[in-house]
Amino acid sequence: MNSKMIGVDVGGTFTDVFILDEANGTAEVAKVPTTRPDQSGGFLNGIQQRVSDLSQIAVVVHGTTAGTNALLERKGAKIGVICTQGLRDVLEMRRRDRPRTWGLRGNFDPVVARSQRLEVPERTLADGTIFTAVDLGAVKQAAEKLRDAGCLAIAILFANSYANPKNEIAALEVIREIWPNEHVSASHEILPEIREFERFSTTALNAYLQPEVSGYLGRLEKALKSGGFDGEFMVVQSNGGVMAVDTASKHPVRTALSGPAAGVIAAGYIASSAGFDNIITGDMGGTSFDVSLIANGQSMLSAQTSIDFGMVVRTPMIEITTIGAGGGSIAWVDKGGLLNIGPESAGSDPGPVAYGLGNDRPTVTDANVVLGRIDPDNPIGGKLERLDVEAAKRAIDTHVGEALGLNTLAAAEAILRVANSHMAGAIRLVSIERGFDPKRFAFMPFGGGGALHAGAMLDEVGIARAIVPRYPGVTSAMGCVIADMRQDFVQTLNSLVDHIDLKALKAFMQSHRDQGMALLDAARTQFEDRLVTFEFDMAYIGQTHTVSVPIEVAFDQNGYVVPPDHDTINTAFDAAYTQAFGRLLKNGVRRILNLRSAVTGKRPKFDLETLAPTNSDPVSPKATRPVHFAGQWEETAIYERLSLPIGTVIDGPVILEQPDTTVLIEPGLQGRVDRFGNTIIERIGDVK
Repeated sequence: MNSKMIGVDVGGTFTDVFILDEANGTAEVAKVPTTRPDQSGGFLNGIQQRVSDLSQIAVVVHGTTAGTNALLERKGAKIGVICTQGLRDVLEMRRRDRPRTWGLRGNFDPVVARSQRLEVPERTLADGTIFTAVDLGAVKQAAEKLRDAGCLAIAILFANSYANPKNEIAALEVIREIWPNEHVSASHEILPEIREFERFSTTALNAYLQPEVSGYLGRLEKALKSGGFDGEFMVVQSNGGVMAVDTASKHPVRTALSGPAAGVIAAGYIASSAGFDNIITGDMGGTSFDVSLIANGQSMLSAQTSIDFGMVVRTPMIEITTIGAGGGSIAWVDKGGLLNIGPESAGSDPGPVAYGLGNDRPTVTDANVVLGRIDPDNPIGGKLERLDVEAAKRAIDTHVGEALGLNTLAAAEAILRVANSHMAGAIRLVSIERGFDPKRFAFMPFGGGGALHAGAMLDEVGIARAIVPRYPGVTSAMGCVIADMRQDFVQTLNSLVDHIDLKALKAFMQSHRDQGMALLDAARTQFEDRLVTFEFDMAYIGQTHTVSVPIEVAFDQNGYVVPPDHDTINTAFDAAYTQAFGRLLKNGVRRILNLRSAVTGKRPKFDLETLAPTNSDPVSPKATRPVHFAGQWEETAIYERLSLPIGTVIDGPVILEQPDTTVLIEPGLQGRVDRFGNTIIERIGDVK
């Protein structure tokens, strides 16, 4: 019987695997080094460490950074663009912004060179009128030129195609006849939404990623099947849902924040199960520290994200703030004598100095090793037998201590202080600066390094408590198993509320609903429930920015949409606008810009209590070792964390070790094991 569900998260340093056996309710984890440049090696190695017979697997869900890395490192495919005459440079002009506030110059190169951006005669007006029919001869000639120039993918970017895609559809048919592969992206298919630059950018980036991401996923699927896998293979989207591999291959831009999004989904589920609906997540891997906020059980979704300067992706994504403060982030002193952390990272190869693989510049992990917070004899990841503490000390002395006039321990503490300050700043950014009081939130650290810094975040930010999940090092991989299947749709309406064509609105809503249900029907997954939600982007006439207006929509007994009337839309807008701004505009004329729809298949969730420890006998420390806190060494008890029974309470300083991470409970803090096996860390004076 195929009973195993597997989540795989490929990070910059490690590939994490979470295996859930639904037949007996047990879970296993694995953590292996990420392989470069082809990440599929680590992916398969991680699975095969725990599952020898791939035919036992029912579902594999993958959180991937293949798309993210291709964008950040500019390693996507050579692509071409065919666009409306006169719009060749939209991708380059952007919104007339620049990467730095000060200075008169700012260099930016789009992902597609100007010589590969070709114009053709065609024009659709904003109301959908075809002013100039597309010149199909020019389209064919341009496509042949781009094909012969070695372009691996092509993007069709026509003006106002969101209002009427007729010209793009005609061009698409001609191009598909001569294009040597399936990598053809048309803007009306990728983002049928007003605003030229955002639509052009999202579509061009989709084409840029298609050969890389579809090739990578294809290799993975082939390797899985050759090993006997006959289950369902899905990919996590940036919105926190999952999609089929063929959908991900056609819309790879939706995977831009795939891995981090999976972690947020898992964190939300773990925290709500434990009774905490307001949490701030902190995913600390080898390369970065990713922060997100969940309020009242809901993660924050952003309609638009800039992956890097000028790389704008307009598709729903979980709001995640990323800084270069991972375990592998390099510490360095600048010319002014200031200590900096990152953004450069040692990654998985060569990794921190203590790995002994050729790096000689100190990292955050090296500082933790030197201060005794990481056991040098039992490094996570299974790649090394022992960490080189002396090499880490020498690197800290050479690159930090000597420059700042500090001894080894003081320099290591300084590295952690700066790293913690950076991480606290990211937490303030998603909480205080957006009107949320961090004292009302719990901090959930995960990733391989997050639980080492939980106490520091409580002190730096004032958060009340931290919740360390049962398997923090593979939380994102667990999120892959938990995530629901979701498809998002958007359609520009650009109409006054009083003039909206309700018949056309119903047609769009019905189309989105039917497309989403068809994708759910095509999946081999069983769903507990199916949800369809709608919202409008709305504003008063004269306003540029919109508010999101959720709309309750009824369905008749045959499953057909019953569209909202004008009064219902106006009432919903007034409520949303008042909540956002506290008042309405007198005599303001309401306008609907976009319809946004989401179709979600709720996948069955597993009971987190199956992960809880089963033993009830008190556990003694397996050892003690000196750990450096606030300028002095303290003998610290070391426990096997996974063996601690439910209800265990331990006062710091103490270290809890497990295969995928190390949990540090600092002096003045207390750890408590809840009924799911999570460790709740609070200040001793705050514990009730």
